[in-house]
Amino acid sequence: MTTEGLRKLNVVDVPANRRRGGELRVTLSPRTVGCTSGFGGVLHLAPGEAITEHYHPYSEEFLHVVGGVVEMTMDGEPVVLAAGDSLFVPIGVRHRLVNVGTETATGVFHLSPLAPRPELGHVDTEPVAAAGEPHPDVRADR
Repeated sequence: MTTEGLRKLNVVDVPANRRRGGELRVTLSPRTVGCTSGFGGVLHLAPGEAITEHYHPYSEEFLHVVGGVVEMTMDGEPVVLAAGDSLFVPIGVRHRLVNVGTETATGVFHLSPLAPRPELGHVDTEPVAAAGEPHPDVRADR
């Protein structure tokens, strides 16, 4: 194993994205570490807080819950997840994540493959949490 190109980031070194609700921090992406196959990071949701419904036309999403209890609604079907649970969201499936517990929920997520352009990565199906903020660019400019 070689350490050439090794890129280490701490979650506090990445700005929080609150555009769709909650606090998402993309730690591993083309922009942050130069990867080319996907992106991932950490999310935090306060009790009752939600990430607005959306879907990914090009990417699969993987979610692993580290703490708390959340409910992921996928194409209208709710799935409750607790610490230690993982969930796969296929390409094109509408999904919305809500903290249904009494403590802050923490999860780790990964999406792959990348969309052809950043603005094609997410399609919002309900109003976003902070309309007017720029779309997060998780892919390096080419």
